[in-house]
Amino acid sequence: MRQFVEEDVVKRLRDPKTQRDAFGDVVAVYSEKLYWQIRKMVLGHEDANDILQNTFLKAWVNLDSFRGDAKLSTWMYKIAVNECITFLNRQRAINNVPLDDTDVYLIETLKADEYFDGDEIDEKLQKAISSLPEKQRLVFTMKYYDDMKYEDMSEILGTSVGALKASYHHAVKKIETFLTNDI
Repeated sequence: MRQFVEEDVVKRLRDPKTQRDAFGDVVAVYSEKLYWQIRKMVLGHEDANDILQNTFLKAWVNLDSFRGDAKLSTWMYKIAVNECITFLNRQRAINNVPLDDTDVYLIETLKADEYFDGDEIDEKLQKAISSLPEKQRLVFTMKYYDDMKYEDMSEILGTSVGALKASYHHAVKKIETFLTNDI
């Protein structure tokens, strides 16, 4: 694959002759990053793989609607986040899980995942993260794990930078409290 320059890739995505090739580059560049963002939200490997496929499928089908107002990476993350939220809401409905019991459902998913190889400390951290409200969990994982800029998160989540900073701060405090009370 040639060097990934977003402006060039966007031009190639708009040209029917180079569109498939360019989309292949998008998949190659964003697969791992999106997989881990999705995985941090849904915790299960198989679910994350399914959601990743749905993300790329949705991006391909809606390629003509990408206007280039936002960065391509932002657009891809937004699709992935929306797919995760849709998946989690569907799982809650199927399993009759109340909104405030999401952390229990996610932790059980994590424990049942044969690909989870975390130790006790990692499991505690995942429990702490899973206990956060959905928006705080999203903001925390994007900032803590991906070191994403608040401005990019703002475009993805449609929330002001100030509100995102506050969400991250509250998330960190809740995780600290969870971990210190759990000791």
